[in-house]
Amino acid sequence: MKKRLFAVALTALTPTLGMIAYNEFSARSERSGEVHRHAAQIARQGASNIASVIDGIRGILIATSAIPAIAARDPASCNDVLKSVASKLAHIGNIIVLDRDGKLVCDSHDWAAGTSFADRDYVQRALKTDRLVVGDYTVARVSSVPILPLAMALKENGDTVGVLATGVRLDWLGEQIQARGVEPGGAITIADRKGVILARHPDPGRFVGTTIPKGYQHLIVAAKPGTTEVLSQDGTVRIMGYVPVSAENPLYVSAGFSRSIAFAPINRATLTGLVMTAFGTVLALAAAVFVGNRFILDPINRIVAVLERWRNGDTGARTQMQGRHGELGQVGASVDGLLDELEVRRRESVRAEEKRKLMANELSHRVKNTLAVVQAIARQTYKNLNEQNTAFADRVSALGTAYDILMSEDHDAAELGKVVERALRPVCGGVENAISVSGPNCLINAEAVSALSMVVHELATNALKYGALAEAKGRVEIEWETTKGRIEFFWREFDGPAVVPPTGKGFGTKLIHSAFPASLEPKTESQFAPDGLKFHLSFEAAKS
Repeated sequence: MKKRLFAVALTALTPTLGMIAYNEFSARSERSGEVHRHAAQIARQGASNIASVIDGIRGILIATSAIPAIAARDPASCNDVLKSVASKLAHIGNIIVLDRDGKLVCDSHDWAAGTSFADRDYVQRALKTDRLVVGDYTVARVSSVPILPLAMALKENGDTVGVLATGVRLDWLGEQIQARGVEPGGAITIADRKGVILARHPDPGRFVGTTIPKGYQHLIVAAKPGTTEVLSQDGTVRIMGYVPVSAENPLYVSAGFSRSIAFAPINRATLTGLVMTAFGTVLALAAAVFVGNRFILDPINRIVAVLERWRNGDTGARTQMQGRHGELGQVGASVDGLLDELEVRRRESVRAEEKRKLMANELSHRVKNTLAVVQAIARQTYKNLNEQNTAFADRVSALGTAYDILMSEDHDAAELGKVVERALRPVCGGVENAISVSGPNCLINAEAVSALSMVVHELATNALKYGALAEAKGRVEIEWETTKGRIEFFWREFDGPAVVPPTGKGFGTKLIHSAFPASLEPKTESQFAPDGLKFHLSFEAAKS
């Protein structure tokens, strides 16, 4: 009988032990995947924040280059204008204007004109491209502080006549990382394309200006973002997410979490579960020795039934044997405790998902705040130029609309028709019947969303002021189609006032023809037909 009771007791405990082993393996696998996903998400958010800073500086440089004193490269007034702009930007060390030979024309620090910056790699790169150039770790020649330089070519009649450059202070960049906070045992690193660390938290003083170890240099030029487990330079084993340098992401960003800290709750739960299981096993075997069949089989069957119900999805199933059925009642209570622990883990998983959604909404909020800061800068810069200020603010609002679309759908792409609709809504509120929109469903990437929103906003604004929508009978047809991996976008105006081709290019015209990044291979064509403007835009479709 004792052997049989032992067999019954062990049989009843076997499913529990199997369940514990399965859930231990499952919990560790899920936790590992969760930490890897979280690390990748934090790295992507860091890269997105850096991209927002760079986009903001790109906008500042574009706006600054359009100021007459800067465009004319007039040293007498150029210095004062640059001082005024730089004084309102805490994260920028200096703004300089160079001629085509790389020599200083003017700057915001009254540095000696004629000083040569031709030896700077970012200057030479800016002279050869129309895109914003993001440099490498640099000690500023004027202020002697570490900066991340950014530069763009100054154009005149399509020719490069100089360079407009500035630099983000690395101490400010480090402060932004610290302000956002890092989880205990975690670390965030930002490095340039050569692997030189620009910002890090914690221990920025130890790492900023040093190079990422050779063993991890391959992550900087990896084909795509990912996660890995590394032994950090500070001796901590971390699960790390990283975003490599690419055409869209000029800087390397990584975020890591201490493996020991990440798995500490599971280790504690494992130890607790083992202790509870061992204790319950001892009780079950003692009952098998001293208690007969009458006092054992019924409690064991009850425990097994609860476990089966829980396995079948009844997560509220419990033995409720606390204080009853002798020693086996304690085993039942242990099983209930284990099931309670598993329920707590499930709820924690739900809360983690809610936290992820909250972080995505927070990112959208911060992007919109950044655009609000840009609008404030515009109001201060153009405080005596109300019309330009309003136009600039409208363009920034159009860019904000693009972010709304991205956050409401996919973070990486949006449907073209919705982009056009959202861009038209704030400009053409009362003339929707005069506008027809047609085209197939197609996705465009985040860069194209921002650029197309700006282009449609400019076209609609111009149509209301000077084009077809300025007349009661005027109308606009908007169409698009996809051909051989490219999107062909058409804006056609009819029955408006007589069209007079412009004698020059205003800022809005320049924006329409240069809003799209070169990576999308954009092509634009404007025809000023007698019955209205005909505009054609072609660019690369989103890669699936």
